[in-house]
Amino acid sequence: MHARLAALSDETAVSALLRAAYTDLMAKDYDPEVLAAALPRMVRANPSLLASGTFYVVESPASSVIACGGWTHAAPATATQTANLAHLRHFATHPSFTRQGIGRLIYHRCLQAAKSSGITRFQAYSSLNAVSFYAGVGLAFIRTFDLPLGDSVKLPAALMEGEV
Repeated sequence: MHARLAALSDETAVSALLRAAYTDLMAKDYDPEVLAAALPRMVRANPSLLASGTFYVVESPASSVIACGGWTHAAPATATQTANLAHLRHFATHPSFTRQGIGRLIYHRCLQAAKSSGITRFQAYSSLNAVSFYAGVGLAFIRTFDLPLGDSVKLPAALMEGEV
């Protein structure tokens, strides 16, 4: 398997992947009420990420999108930029394909591209269920916080950070 750059034409497939992955994989770490409020805001593919040139997808042999993820210079919530810092964004693996190294494949693709762009640190706003993934690729847990997902929706999350 290999990671390829995402395109706007992947929007429907990435949205379906996010819905399947987040609904299933986040259920063990979040209350149903929290997920019911948060998921509608989280499972839509972001067109600007898809067109960024720094967002990747992996397809199964049957050509369905089974994983995605990428990075941006801008912070997800505020769009602020800090020199040499990039933000890992919208990582997801379909529940049928977890623990096979596909997320790491995308992470390493991000790592190579970020290094080439002069990035020296990664930051991730991690869902609670993904903390072990980010720790496994070398990011350290910094703190927990409530990630705002709109006017009244907040998702408990973890800030993770590491050297590139």
